[in-house]
Amino acid sequence: MLTITRKVEFDTGHRIPDHNSQCRNLHGHRYTLLITLTGDVVDKEGQSDNGMIMDFGDIKALANQYLVDLWDHAFIVYEKDHAVRQFLESMPGHKTVVIDRVPTVENLAKIAFDLLKEVYHDRYGRHLSLTKITLYETPNCWAEIDA
Repeated sequence: MLTITRKVEFDTGHRIPDHNSQCRNLHGHRYTLLITLTGDVVDKEGQSDNGMIMDFGDIKALANQYLVDLWDHAFIVYEKDHAVRQFLESMPGHKTVVIDRVPTVENLAKIAFDLLKEVYHDRYGRHLSLTKITLYETPNCWAEIDA
């Protein structure tokens, strides 16, 4: 199977409220998201993306529209983390993303996969599909989810 992968990066804050380490404190990461797709290679002379599964710029544009622009420079908070939610809501215009689970890298990778799966599915009629998301929380720690 032939796949392509596009890397995008964004900065996001979070905390793991019940964790027995420093991660229970408010902090942030420079996340790296790897988006891996498979699909038909375009075979049409004169077409801009001839020879490609999908143009890497298009992959990035869709990732930005549906995920990165929402999470970049936001604070992602678990809906049941009432103390932090109340604090964030006290700051007018603060960019906050409330999610239904603790914002671990594992959960964020799953959310990213679920959000982007339909965005890329059969895009442009090319049997395109999202096959894998890899989300690096740090250069040494990441989560992967396959289709």
